[in-house]
Amino acid sequence: MIPYGRHSINDADIEAVVKALRSDWLTTGPLVEDFEAALEKVVGAPCISVSSGTAALHCAYAAIDLQPGDEVITPPITFIATQATAALFGAKIVFADIQPDTANIDPQAVEAAITPRTKAIVAVDYAGHPADLDELRAIADKYKIYLVEDAAHSIGSIYKGRPVGSIADITAFSFFPTKNMTTAEGGAVASINPDLLLRAKRFSRQGLIRNPEEFIIKSEGSWHQEVHEFGLNYRLPDVLCALGISQLTRLEESKSKKLDIFHEYSSEFGNHENLILPTTRLDIVPNWHLYPLRVPMNQRRQIIEEMTAHGIRAQVNYIPAYWHPVFQDRAFKKDQYLNSYNFYQSEISIPMFSSLTKNEISFVINTVVEIVNRIV
Repeated sequence: MIPYGRHSINDADIEAVVKALRSDWLTTGPLVEDFEAALEKVVGAPCISVSSGTAALHCAYAAIDLQPGDEVITPPITFIATQATAALFGAKIVFADIQPDTANIDPQAVEAAITPRTKAIVAVDYAGHPADLDELRAIADKYKIYLVEDAAHSIGSIYKGRPVGSIADITAFSFFPTKNMTTAEGGAVASINPDLLLRAKRFSRQGLIRNPEEFIIKSEGSWHQEVHEFGLNYRLPDVLCALGISQLTRLEESKSKKLDIFHEYSSEFGNHENLILPTTRLDIVPNWHLYPLRVPMNQRRQIIEEMTAHGIRAQVNYIPAYWHPVFQDRAFKKDQYLNSYNFYQSEISIPMFSSLTKNEISFVINTVVEIVNRIV
């Protein structure tokens, strides 16, 4: 079975992990800082490492001091963690529809959704293609609110000459195995604002303060540490940071291979009137995490089932977040956000990962074309 996504682990990765296992550190040791420094070179902003992409989002919302009743504007087409980690602070989730070509949040819909209670705009870089960050940045600045970027799909992507991670107030990354790089489980927070990054770091380290100059209790000894605001344990251990450091050395190579796969898919599928291809905007260089192909919605289920029967695993990314029963008290209609609804009804994610072979790529193309030509 060819999966829609697959991690890439080589001998260098294994050697790095084994070396870390043989060291004096398994958890928060010197490799954490080394990994965070290597990340900064890629994303263009200082970083902290955390235990997952969900943890990264939770830390980002903590950093902006999200409070009960604050409103957070998010797109419907995203994994539910984008909303869940904000809702856990008591925030109200506000949806703004997507642009039909990229499936990224529409700046015009965002501005229409802003109220006096809006605290943040959350831009999700769907499939690895950055959202319209300049437009969203301008809206955030106009209304004096935060721009949070959910870059779970897009580490290594370039937006108008700038790396993802260097534009939003705070950015969350994911290193889940099928993402563009992996630490097995893991994530990171990047910020161009030192105060926000410090708040995120403290939240991810249980709120602990070890700087004596900040202590409220002055009478204790060298062992003393304090908590001024509660946090959680979201630390990424040394052994996984070792894997991350090794993975980063191949990020550009992986990106280049996936760009080649993207172009081969698009070249072959572009001649078929029943298929809608993903778009790349001008001055954007995505690090593609997904290849979101759109097929006739009435035949999507059959197409996926027949692909599975042929040994190709397709996925659907994602069910619109407002469909989840957790939002049932809001009484959303299924097609309330029409672009999101239509995108979801027709999207399939076909295999996209750097180790796809030429034979596998050709097999995927030929199988999809044969199925679509036959049943549509």
